[in-house]
Amino acid sequence: ARGPSAFIPLGEIPQEGGESSLHQLLGAFVSAGRVDHVAMVMGLHPQYLSSFWKTQYLLLRMDGPLPYHKRHYIAIMAAARHRCSYLVGVHMGEFLQVGGDPAWLRGLHCAPQKLRNLNEINKLLAHRPWLITKEHIEALLKPGEDSWSLAELVQALVLLTHYHSLASFVFGCGIKPEEDQDVENSCWAPSPHSSNSSPASDDTMGGSGGTDAMQELEVLMERMKLLQENQLEEEGVTQEEMATRFELEKTESLLVPSSDIWDPSLQSNIRCFLEDPEFGYKDFTRRGEQAPPTFRAQ
Repeated sequence: ARGPSAFIPLGEIPQEGGESSLHQLLGAFVSAGRVDHVAMVMGLHPQYLSSFWKTQYLLLRMDGPLPYHKRHYIAIMAAARHRCSYLVGVHMGEFLQVGGDPAWLRGLHCAPQKLRNLNEINKLLAHRPWLITKEHIEALLKPGEDSWSLAELVQALVLLTHYHSLASFVFGCGIKPEEDQDVENSCWAPSPHSSNSSPASDDTMGGSGGTDAMQELEVLMERMKLLQENQLEEEGVTQEEMATRFELEKTESLLVPSSDIWDPSLQSNIRCFLEDPEFGYKDFTRRGEQAPPTFRAQ
């Protein structure tokens, strides 16, 4: 339970005084004003950390068409799509530090329409990027009061995809909130299937984890039972077709949590930045179905 990660023992993570990645950690400190838990865990791979922080610095702090506060707000929008409350909390703080309007943090409905217009493409990039068409780009570039310039849109899209990816790193490494973050505001990456995860618990990897797994197994067994009952009612269903259906049920139950599972675990600092929260991942193509059209650059 101690250290920046719920999964990696504290003794394995390079400390600020260590030699192997001290240079990288100092670079991270200069860029962000402190060495956060993402940098500490990534310090296990110093070369990757170096590239990562150069990218972060270029995206958030160097010259570009978007003002600094809007860059952080876009990061919040991207992280919220994946329910990554750690990143949402980090960039809410950064947004205020660079002079962002606190009223915007009440929710997406309080942000300027220009930023709200990114919601649709943010949603698609996060969950089903193959559905993006040239019409989505044209709609944002269309001349008008809230239109985006091409340079602004490119930077915005890079920020969105960057933070969609970083959310996966935060979840995968069990990144925990820094001590100065407000834990009560749930700046913590929750388990996708659990609403009772708590960074303050000493048995994060025990206790509720086994209960969650049993609940998921019970749900899956119930769905399998229904499939078997349906098979008895249908005539001519082969064993191969039944096996395919079983595999599909298993995959969907693991990868696509339903909205009724998600909603209870949505913290207030995430829910307010989400429109259409039920929209989520869906397989690109399934056996027997026609593949959706794809946006081809060339």
